[in-house]
Amino acid sequence: MKLPAMASWRLLACLGVLSSASVHAHGGLMETQSYTSRRGHPEDRLMGFTRGTLISRDGGESWRWVCAEAMGYGSWTPESYVWLSGGDLLAATGKALLRSHDGGCSWEPSPAFQDAWVSSLAEHPTDGSVLFVATGRPAVTNLLYRSEDGGETWTPTPLRREAVFSTVRVAPSDPKRLYVSGWVGYAMYLFRSGDAGETWEDLPQSLPPGLEGAYDLKLLSVSPATPDVLWMRVSSRAADGTIRYTVLRSEDGGRTLTSVLEVEDPLVNMDVSADGRTSWVATYNHLYRGREGESFLPLSLPTGNACVTREGGVLYACGSTWLHDWALARSTDEGSSWEPLFSLREVQGVHQCPAGTPVRERCTGLWPQLAQQLGAPVSPVSPDAGTPDEEVPPKPDGCGAAAGKVAMAPLLLLTLLRRARRRG
Repeated sequence: MKLPAMASWRLLACLGVLSSASVHAHGGLMETQSYTSRRGHPEDRLMGFTRGTLISRDGGESWRWVCAEAMGYGSWTPESYVWLSGGDLLAATGKALLRSHDGGCSWEPSPAFQDAWVSSLAEHPTDGSVLFVATGRPAVTNLLYRSEDGGETWTPTPLRREAVFSTVRVAPSDPKRLYVSGWVGYAMYLFRSGDAGETWEDLPQSLPPGLEGAYDLKLLSVSPATPDVLWMRVSSRAADGTIRYTVLRSEDGGRTLTSVLEVEDPLVNMDVSADGRTSWVATYNHLYRGREGESFLPLSLPTGNACVTREGGVLYACGSTWLHDWALARSTDEGSSWEPLFSLREVQGVHQCPAGTPVRERCTGLWPQLAQQLGAPVSPVSPDAGTPDEEVPPKPDGCGAAAGKVAMAPLLLLTLLRRARRRG
């Protein structure tokens, strides 16, 4: 179909706007990246976002924006969040450990890790005051740290190696069992403790045939049912030059590994059912489900921008507003069907913070441009304010508008970006 000249011009303009925005968004199109809730407070929820963070204080009914500029993480996008039961927020960026004491309105890097790179953050499964942080700066001695006061202070554990630590995990069924993955060059290791980190066993990893030369070992998850079952992933280069990502499973505490899934799509995260018999693996473009004794198979949704988090018997997944019109959905049937919960077009403005806070001062001026790109209302109507005379607010006329030919711009750009990313 041939577009009118004006529509074609607007489409190209929008592509230009979104392209520059994606660069500002630390290298990716605007999408959700992770889902976290506050322990004991289901009304408080958070999603990682390519331009900061999205926060809900009403159980997901509405979401508001915390800009990356207010968080101050630069190009180090947070890989994991912990929302403590007391209300403080922690974010591990790969370089710093950021903390917010006021519900996300202001953020500060932890002074305990000024010269270290915080690669992973883990919370004790039952005691929210106990946290672990692993560092992963190359060419230096890295450590695992423990906090018993909700991250206010940190103490080094005996685990210190000249290795890059990629992930720390606490076994849900046995909190004394700790795992840390890492590597030294092409030598990959799993470090295991059975006494809450007092002593450690080094387990050099011998990979299955076909993965010679693999690198970038990362622990993904530990089964909630048994501390000896865990999943890891490695990256490797195929003969044709493409990068492969392989998920490995161990049933003996990391001593031996078996390949269970191999894809060419970068892995995001994974989660496991309470009984340990079903697992889900999220990649940039798909969500895979593997049941005990069966192979992993892709689910019909999401078809782009996947992440997965299990809470009880409910799955939460990231999705792409630009592909299937939701950025967060939930499933009560292990991912066979999804109930959309939120679209990026529904962001309700900047996170509500007092005057003088970084979010209020820095994000407010940036919101109109972001709203235009998302197709969200620049000045959202308060949920209890109503609309005079039952008028329907006009749809945004910007690049992220939900209707019209210009709305194709995000989809076209997303397709181009994903193809380029696969080639890369």
